[in-house]
Amino acid sequence: MTQTRTHPPTSATAPRRAGGVTHLLRHLGEMALAMIAGMLLLDPVWPLVADPAGLGAALDRPEVAALVMATDMTAGMTVWMRYRRHPWSACAEMAAAMYVPFLVLLAPYRAGLLDGDAMMLGGHLLMVPAMVLVALRHRHDRPTAPPRRGRLLAALARRWPAGLALLMTVDNWVSPSVLAPWTLLVLPAGYLIIGGYRHRLRGPGMPARQLAGLAAWSALALVAVAAGGRTAAWLVALGWLAHAVWDVVHHRRGEVVPRGYAEWCAVLDAVLGVTIILALLTD
Repeated sequence: MTQTRTHPPTSATAPRRAGGVTHLLRHLGEMALAMIAGMLLLDPVWPLVADPAGLGAALDRPEVAALVMATDMTAGMTVWMRYRRHPWSACAEMAAAMYVPFLVLLAPYRAGLLDGDAMMLGGHLLMVPAMVLVALRHRHDRPTAPPRRGRLLAALARRWPAGLALLMTVDNWVSPSVLAPWTLLVLPAGYLIIGGYRHRLRGPGMPARQLAGLAAWSALALVAVAAGGRTAAWLVALGWLAHAVWDVVHHRRGEVVPRGYAEWCAVLDAVLGVTIILALLTD
């Protein structure tokens, strides 16, 4: 009777331990991104609700601002944890890691031992070890079921750079404003820096095209500065919209920058260009 030997799984086939360091760091990184998304998405909503009720001034108080920020972070984090099918108990403990540091510091703040900036800074510093402790406590937990991957969620996952850009520009839709002409210099600089780092500027004619873009947007910024007033604002809007087209071309060709960056930049540039025009039309 032949006896077959079983070999231990290699690093390529061994399952990843649920409680490993890589899993823990990934979980914490996801939590941080979800918290940032919650703040970006919900922060502009609070004034829309508070101002009509006459509570807008209360949002400027440090203790209220701290609790509002904790709420924004908790909302984003809870949505992501539930998407990952973490139990409600783990979500509640992570929410406590958001609130408890600020609540602990409210007493010394009220007693005059801390100012508002110190309370906010201290709350954020205490929040980090609190999150780590909760993550360590649940590091061996497994989701109750695999994450749902419906068509809508799959599409959103593929388009996460665009979603991130939309989250970052929520405030621009709520309060459109005109950007300074010097911001146009950032647009071509990003491609030159990232392309140089990735060694993607060596193709035929590639350096010349990128340098031509730098010259074009630099010239547009100089003309806007010289023109001033509303003319400068329209030129700035045109510059941002033109760079959105530049992003789309690079995204389709897969040139110079990662496609995710080009997608993120295209949405961001288009939104900023459109909201600058809205600011001009509603002024």
